[in-house]
Amino acid sequence: YVRRQVARSQQAMTGKQTRDFIQQNAIHVEMIRKEQRHHRLHTEFSINPHRKLHVLADKPMSRNSEEVIEENSDFIKAFHNARQEPTKKYTSPVTESQELGWLSASLIPSNRDDRRFNFYRCSTDITKYKESALRSSN
Repeated sequence: YVRRQVARSQQAMTGKQTRDFIQQNAIHVEMIRKEQRHHRLHTEFSINPHRKLHVLADKPMSRNSEEVIEENSDFIKAFHNARQEPTKKYTSPVTESQELGWLSASLIPSNRDDRRFNFYRCSTDITKYKESALRSSN
């Protein structure tokens, strides 16, 4: 009896009241009714055109027959043209940033034996010594 009075006095001091099961159930029912009032079923869906679409293939053992889609040759040509490099699409550069790399063919033929332009990895006595020292320290 004393514990209940102490608990009630503490609740009165803090301003909080504990709710019993019936009050909690009433609050729950009220929240569900409010959710049902504002709930709307969306039946129209569309694909966001700004996001990349990943099309997945059917399972190999599926029994569903594939639907036949007619090929649109104009669309296929436009798709392949859009995926080409700018040098193959246009005869001259369209923007100023394309001007720098438009003619990207090398001015001199490449020669792998020319030591002026090819810097291969070489090992000397000093580098071999340092490599062996590093290997032994690990």
